[in-house]
Amino acid sequence: MRFSTSTILALAVPAAYAAPLRTTAKRAAIDITVLQFANVLEQLESQFYSAGLQKFQDSDFAAAGFTASTIATQQITNIQSDEATHASVLEAELTNLGASAISTCTFNFDSALTDVATMAATARVVENLGVSAYLGAASLLTDPQLLEAAGSILTVEARHQTILNVLSGTGTAIPSAFDLALTPSEVLAIASPFISGCDLGLPANPTLTVTNTGTVSQGTSLTFQSSAINSSVDTSSLSCQMMVGGNPIAISLPYNQCIVPNTVNGPVAIYITSDNNPLQNNVVNRASANNVLAGPTMAFIDAQPESLGQMVRNSGSGSAAGSSSTTTISPDAAQSIIASGSSTATASAATSTASGSVSSTNSSASNSVNDASDPSAPFRDDFTGLSPKGDILVNGWTNIPSN
Repeated sequence: MRFSTSTILALAVPAAYAAPLRTTAKRAAIDITVLQFANVLEQLESQFYSAGLQKFQDSDFAAAGFTASTIATQQITNIQSDEATHASVLEAELTNLGASAISTCTFNFDSALTDVATMAATARVVENLGVSAYLGAASLLTDPQLLEAAGSILTVEARHQTILNVLSGTGTAIPSAFDLALTPSEVLAIASPFISGCDLGLPANPTLTVTNTGTVSQGTSLTFQSSAINSSVDTSSLSCQMMVGGNPIAISLPYNQCIVPNTVNGPVAIYITSDNNPLQNNVVNRASANNVLAGPTMAFIDAQPESLGQMVRNSGSGSAAGSSSTTTISPDAAQSIIASGSSTATASAATSTASGSVSSTNSSASNSVNDASDPSAPFRDDFTGLSPKGDILVNGWTNIPSN
């Protein structure tokens, strides 16, 4: 199969100038599927940004905390233009291969365009999905020159991701030295809720939703919803697994004690699996994994906000920055649960030693055993039982000063 260098130039000249590709039928079939899938994702991205720019006014961006609306609109406009160009070039290459782009898909972004804060948060996920999709497709493409061309799009998607991390106001511009690759089925687990009316010819993993409201951060105890996890499923045997770029395997925890570890910063892919056998951070090996029940879903853990982002955006308002009702424990306690969950298949984080206080938004101010309002009442270091809110089992407090 031959991929003309004029295809790269099609980013700047009409796509009609791209030379035809010569390929065997077998190799073309593989590459056509990848190109069609990539084209649909580019359509999704382009239309998402267009819809956001059309819906929101300067006052909406100001309400979301941007110091100047042009800071956001200029960057989003540039990103949208890039995505539209990517879609056009991919469509031209499909034509050169004697195939057609999938044009019957419709996209619905109503849930992501309720306000600018939600749009900005969703944009980070959408753009990170583009990075992960192109990176994951590297092992599927059969032609080295086509791989190079896809890589030239991938690097631009990564630049988009950095800009959106800055525009979040709370994220790290470049949170990790490595990115995370996803298989097409994993990509569709995240993207499929936005897509309807077309058959991509690829299976989608069951979608997974994090049901916590408010900010998810290090120490947050996550809760989930998925069609694959109904009332008949025994969740005690399930695991939640968190994959981050650069880690050779996922962090595996009991489903009912899925707590974000204090080592995570930036994007994390979260899965629900039938056992605690860690998923591999390698799409070739992970594609054959048979223990994934749902997901991934993507979350951003903004543990290291940077001054650059805070210069362009403050906290603002909007649902994406709403008050939290998540449950958070101390980093040491979270690490204890992680170590316990990773060491044995039957580990229960509910009995891990809590090295610090247990806190939760909307929790009671008094302890079920020790009255915190009485400064003379010491905390017992042998207490075992439920936390004040009743959702964390404590196996011994460490000594905590009564004041």
